[in-house]
Amino acid sequence: MSYQYIENEIEIWGIEKGIIGPGGFGTAASQAKKTVEEVEELVNAVCADNKAEIIDAIGDIGVTLLMQCHIQGVTFTECLEAAHAVISKRKGKMVDGVFVKDA
Repeated sequence: MSYQYIENEIEIWGIEKGIIGPGGFGTAASQAKKTVEEVEELVNAVCADNKAEIIDAIGDIGVTLLMQCHIQGVTFTECLEAAHAVISKRKGKMVDGVFVKDA
């Protein structure tokens, strides 16, 4: 399945559920809160080393981010490109398994 196909299917789902699109009731704030909830589930799954739950949580995070993109009128690719433009120039080092950028 291509990324474009699944992204379109998720947007159709979001429209059918009334999250996005004409008459959609999803708000930027509600989707941001949902993303945080899903990130918390990811943290719990990682701590439990539960691969199935990790995959589910990452997928759910992706769905909430796609809904947010739609609400904001941007594409996920635009967001990734913007992030890449910044991080590609970033200097830093790994500290305890986390990349810490230079000040």
